[in-house]
Amino acid sequence: MEYRIEHDSMGEMKVPADALWGAQTQRSHENFRIGVGLETMPAEIIHAFGILKKVAARANHALKPEKMTAEKLAVIEQACDEVIRGELAEHFPLVVWQTGSGTQSNMNANEVIANRANQINARKTEAEGSLPAQRLCHPNDDINMSQSSNDTYPTAMHIAAVLELEDTLLPAVQKLVDVFYRLEEENEGIVKSGRTHLQDAVPISFSQEISGWRSSLEKDMELICLAVTPLKALALGGTAVGTGLNAPKGFDEKVAEEVSLLTGTRFETAANKFHALTSKDELVFAHGAVKALAADMMKIANDVRWLASGPRLGLGEITIPENEPGSSIMPGKVNPTQCEQVTMVAVQVMGNDAAIGFAASQGNFELNVFMPVMAYNFLQSVRLMAESIRSFTVNCAVGIKANREKMHDNLYNSLMLVTALNPYIGYENAARCAHLAFEENISLKEACVKLCYLSQEEFDKVFHPEQMI
Repeated sequence: MEYRIEHDSMGEMKVPADALWGAQTQRSHENFRIGVGLETMPAEIIHAFGILKKVAARANHALKPEKMTAEKLAVIEQACDEVIRGELAEHFPLVVWQTGSGTQSNMNANEVIANRANQINARKTEAEGSLPAQRLCHPNDDINMSQSSNDTYPTAMHIAAVLELEDTLLPAVQKLVDVFYRLEEENEGIVKSGRTHLQDAVPISFSQEISGWRSSLEKDMELICLAVTPLKALALGGTAVGTGLNAPKGFDEKVAEEVSLLTGTRFETAANKFHALTSKDELVFAHGAVKALAADMMKIANDVRWLASGPRLGLGEITIPENEPGSSIMPGKVNPTQCEQVTMVAVQVMGNDAAIGFAASQGNFELNVFMPVMAYNFLQSVRLMAESIRSFTVNCAVGIKANREKMHDNLYNSLMLVTALNPYIGYENAARCAHLAFEENISLKEACVKLCYLSQEEFDKVFHPEQMI
C-alpha cells in the first residue's frame, strides 16, 4: 500500500495515499482497534455531520466572509453534499469505541471535507488553466470554524435522531397501522372469546381486538412525535463548554436556520448551551418512546403467534402467512418467524435503553463523554424497529386471516359466557354453574338447568354471546 505523510499538532503520520482523511483520523484508527468493521460510527451520524458542516460554512460565510470566502464555501458545500449522499462513506473508518466526545469523528469529518474540497478546487483551477492550486481549506481553520467537537457531535446526534424518527420509523409504523385498519373492516362482526391472564374471558369482536393493536401503535406515534420536539434544539454554537468561545454572534441561530432549510424540518438553537453539551435527557426521553413502541410490538407479536398457534393443538383462531420451513427434522412444520424477529428486536431495544440511560448519567461538569455509545444504540434501535415493523407488516400482518369456525367453537365452549347470567341468577350461582360445567364437562345451559336456576327456555332467552361485546 502506498502512503502519504500528513501532520497534526502531535507530528507526522503515514496515511494511505488514497484516503481522504488526515493525521488525526489515522491516529484514532490505529489507537482504537475495537469493533473494527462491525461497530463503526453510524452512517446516520456521518450524514448529519455532512449537513452540519455545510450549514456551518454557510453561517460563517454570512457572518465572517473575510475568513469563509465565497471560493471556500463553494467547494466545501460540494464536498459536504458528497458526504450527505453517502458517496464518501469509505473515508469514515472510525469506530464507536473512541473518545466519549466524538472528537475523532468530528475531525474525521473535518479532514475528509477539507481534503475533498481541496481536490475539487484543484480540478477547478486546472480546468481553468490556472496555476496548481494551493490547499485552500484547512480541517480546523475552515471546516471546524466557529465549532468544537463538544457542540458538533451532540448536534449531529440530534439531527440524525430527528431525521431517522421522522423519515424512517414513523412511516414504517403508519403502514402497519393502515394494515390493521383494513383488518378491522374485513373482520367486522366476528365475535370470539376474549382472554385475560391467559385464561378464557368474556366475548370480544375480532375487530375490537385488532383495534387495540392499532390504537397502541397510534399512541406510540404520538409519543414519538412529542419526543422529537426537544431533539430539534441544537447545541451548535456552544463550542467547547457552552460559552460560545470563538463563534461569532448569531452563529447558533444562523446554523439552526440553515439546518431547517436543508432538511425541511424546523430546528432551533438550544436555549441553554451548557445544558445542551452536558445533558442528554432529550435522547433518553426519545428513546423511551421508542422503547414504548418496542413493548407494544412485543405484545402484538405475541398475541399474533398465540392466536395462530397450532395448527391443530393450539388456539388456531387465526392463520398467518407461511414463509419458510420451520424445522430441519419435523417435515411440514411452519413457525411464526416474523413474530419471533419482532420480539427479539424488542429485547434488543430494551437493552439499548438501559445503555442509553447509564450513558446519559455521565454528564460530568461541562460535557457528557459517552455520546458515541448513545448515538450507536439510539440509531440501532430506530433502524431495527423500522426494519422489523416493515418486515412484520409485509410478511405477516397483511396475511392475517380469521378462522371463523374455530373462533365460534372456542366462544361457545367458553365457561366465562356465564357472566351473561349474573343479572338473572347472581354472581355466586353463576360461579356454581361454571364450576359444575367444567367438572362434569357439560354445557353452561345443562349446568344451569341441572342446578334449577333457569329453565331451558329462560336460559335461551337471556343467553346471547354475540350481544355481550
